[in-house]
Amino acid sequence: MSYKTPFNKPYMCGKELYYIAEAHFNGKLAGDGPYTSLCHNFLESLSGCKKSLLTHSCTAALEMSAMLFDVQPGDEVIMPSYTFVSTANAFVLRGATPVFVDVREDTLNIDEKLIERAITKNTKVIVPVHYAGVSCEMDSIMSLASLEKLKVVEDAAQGIQASYKGQSLGSIGDLGALSFHETKNVISGEGGALLINDEELCLRAEIIREKGTDRSRFFRGEVDKYTWQEVGSSFLPGELIAAFLWAQFEELNTITQKRIRIWERYYSNLKDLEDNGQIRLPIIPEGCDHNAHMFYVVLDGSLDRDRILTEFKNNGIVSVFHYVPLHSSPAGLKYGRVAGGMEKTDSVSARLLRLPLWVDLSNDEQDRVIDTLKQSLQKQ
Repeated sequence: MSYKTPFNKPYMCGKELYYIAEAHFNGKLAGDGPYTSLCHNFLESLSGCKKSLLTHSCTAALEMSAMLFDVQPGDEVIMPSYTFVSTANAFVLRGATPVFVDVREDTLNIDEKLIERAITKNTKVIVPVHYAGVSCEMDSIMSLASLEKLKVVEDAAQGIQASYKGQSLGSIGDLGALSFHETKNVISGEGGALLINDEELCLRAEIIREKGTDRSRFFRGEVDKYTWQEVGSSFLPGELIAAFLWAQFEELNTITQKRIRIWERYYSNLKDLEDNGQIRLPIIPEGCDHNAHMFYVVLDGSLDRDRILTEFKNNGIVSVFHYVPLHSSPAGLKYGRVAGGMEKTDSVSARLLRLPLWVDLSNDEQDRVIDTLKQSLQKQ
């Protein structure tokens, strides 16, 4: 059927196609051209990281992280189960075991109080995932990682222009991974970036990203030829991707503010449903500045989510649930293990409902979503 209100609409700011045409006119379509450089400089200025590197996906940035930390078979990597498969896949590809920890009830982020008991002699990395662009409790996580001599990779796929106590998400751990997939706040179709906060990792990150060669140093005139230095792969995007992304970066503040206005309008118009106990609205802890990446509600356990989703569909609206927990998926059962109970993860995954949110969602479209949710709850 044709939907009047899709879940997401990819957004163009206006200069994307012009910059793509300019890249073609200048004869530079392969990666690491002028637009890639602009994007790198922008991300470094925005986040304060030591170095940023565009990748062809956030998945690629996570895979680079696993390679940079020399993750090996037998190593363990602590992460939430309530996350996208790439968080685990990046480390499973290196032979590591993902160790799943339950989430907090408020933010749906990994429960920092449960991480310590999940640590074993084989633990190598902690991967906090900033769900919905709301930060994990990074002070506690970084303190524990320092004490236990563990590395921290922030999965900040949803976290562009969100922060924790004034620090950009992705700039707090040793490494951070961003996503520019078409469902994210700023987009390039596919795309991502690795944020490097440990200066000692910068050169190796360039080498791994460029097929294991020092090609970037060659183009900077630092070596007279480039050679194979270590195991790597082709993780960089083409210049057309960077050109599209640069147009988005130029309008990042406008994009974020538009999304926040829509997020806040959802919140104020659905507060009565929370007050009467039918849903729970998102919670933003003190010290966290979010980016309105998504708006979700957590339904009361007595409500039938499938019936509500059907009601949305019948009204031409796409509303969706989110992750199937990794610990209960076939691959999660095969490759991972659980540390402690997963009651909150199991509960929230069965009750969470995501509402349509994109930059140009109109008030009328948003009102239809709000009214449909309220009417569907009245029928239950």
